[in-house]
Amino acid sequence: MIPTTLVVGASTFEREQVIANRLAALPVTMKSAVILEGLADGKTLLVADEHVLIARIASGCLCCSNQMIMRVYLNRMIVQKPQQLLLSLSNSEHLDQIKLFFSSLEYEQLLTLVEVIDLNLTIQD
Repeated sequence: MIPTTLVVGASTFEREQVIANRLAALPVTMKSAVILEGLADGKTLLVADEHVLIARIASGCLCCSNQMIMRVYLNRMIVQKPQQLLLSLSNSEHLDQIKLFFSSLEYEQLLTLVEVIDLNLTIQD
């Protein structure tokens, strides 16, 4: 099973910053796959290499349209056998549908959702 983290909300750059920090904390040889929703705004911190696979999808709803876009990109990443998957989503509006998608028969044996980081939520003391 591939541990999967969803990073949702805020700007493309802010989501990439969270993902870049996560990747920096891992052993250099750990193979990670990153799927980014949203076009780069010229300030990207992420660079693909032999241990970091990156796919960028234009903004749009990944869970709609028969989930075809998400299926294609997920399958491309899964076949490369990453040790973790980080998925950046522009908003949490369809988060329940994404979670349901991960629990579908096709993916429930391949992916396990371990964390959802919603950058739109603010913690108040």
